Amino acid sequence: MALTNASAFARASLLGLATLGLAACGGGNDDRLRADIAASQVTAIGVNAYLWRASLETLSFAPLAQTDSAGGVIVTDWYANPNSPNERVKISVAILDQDLRADALRVGATRQVLTNGQWVDAPVQAATVQRLEDIILTQARDLRRSTVN
Repeated sequence: MALTNASAFARASLLGLATLGLAACGGGNDDRLRADIAASQVTAIGVNAYLWRASLETLSFAPLAQTDSAGGVIVTDWYANPNSPNERVKISVAILDQDLRADALRVGATRQVLTNGQWVDAPVQAATVQRLEDIILTQARDLRRSTVN
């Protein structure tokens, strides 16, 4: 659900004002819940800002080939761990929504191994992709908690 920069900015401004208005209402549990939800949706980039930032931080070990904050796409270039120079990976992340939810995140990985001087595609363990998703989601939730509290 990508928004144009102008509409994303307008939405972020309105949600920010709504959050300020809710904070001034007396601070009951219901008000805090609404403020928390609004804070998790505030973004000027088209996708959930916490997921975006957590994804960039999680993938900071690899060089980035493509980033599109409006569309929520991050693609790394090939990365080879110095301890395993005959193996390399490329990772892609797609953030699909403005809400901080597990189903708003898709991670994919491609792996290659060096065989007879040629890079050959090799399978990626499903647990590897799942682990990356878990790390990003945990980091995003931690970022949200530190911002809202």
